Amino acid sequence: MKTSFFAQLAFLALLLSPSLQAADQGNKGALDYHRAMWDPIHFKPAIDKASNEQCLSCHREILDRKPLKQSPAGVSSEQALAWYQTLDTYEGPQETFHRRHLVGPLAVKLMDMKCTTCHQGENPREEAPIPPDVNNTDFTLRKQVNPKICLMCHGAYPYQVMGVPGPWEESRETFQNNCLLCHSTIRSNRHQVNFLKADAIEKAGKENSDVCFGCHGGRKWYRIAYPYPRHPWPGMAKEVPDWAKDRPTESPVRFRIERKTANK
Repeated sequence: MKTSFFAQLAFLALLLSPSLQAADQGNKGALDYHRAMWDPIHFKPAIDKASNEQCLSCHREILDRKPLKQSPAGVSSEQALAWYQTLDTYEGPQETFHRRHLVGPLAVKLMDMKCTTCHQGENPREEAPIPPDVNNTDFTLRKQVNPKICLMCHGAYPYQVMGVPGPWEESRETFQNNCLLCHSTIRSNRHQVNFLKADAIEKAGKENSDVCFGCHGGRKWYRIAYPYPRHPWPGMAKEVPDWAKDRPTESPVRFRIERKTANK
């Protein structure tokens, strides 16, 4: 979407304003709503380096919120089982979406999620118009999460391409309820992304297969499975199955773990 010269000039003046400069020094209280909306932290490249602390300095309410103690119909949350509580790997009472992904027991133990893992900024220029313009589909709504990110952990269990006779709920006993019965040697190079704790996941998976199943079909939001990259593993066959011929061999760049090398 193109902007006029005067709009660009106004935006530049806003960036140079004393209030916005105060934001860069950590004084968020000096900003009004519109200056905060145009804060550089909401745009690339700053969003790529934004810490949770920076995000939560303005958006703290997402961790302060609590679920309703009872539904509008009068059902107590203590008597109801939320969909994410159906596996015994979930501990404690019901929690809000953001708390489950950032500060919940399972998140702390197995994940290293950051606000920017899901959120990649908010550009007001890309907000969809009201009423919607059906002829313009270029709006990306960047503050909204790309569904493919959710799909990585909330997709369906792809038993059709895994040599498993049916859904894991029906087949688990055939495999001794043990994912690692096969995956100790097959696709053994896994979870190497910057929002997961790979070693902790492997350890927990050995103790309870629901740790694996929880993110691979047990808490699915979608009817499809995520097409995970096929990172090479020791003993990997040279021949690529038909279903995997279009799969990448690396994770998306922004999810890769930064490798620190010693200075020589």
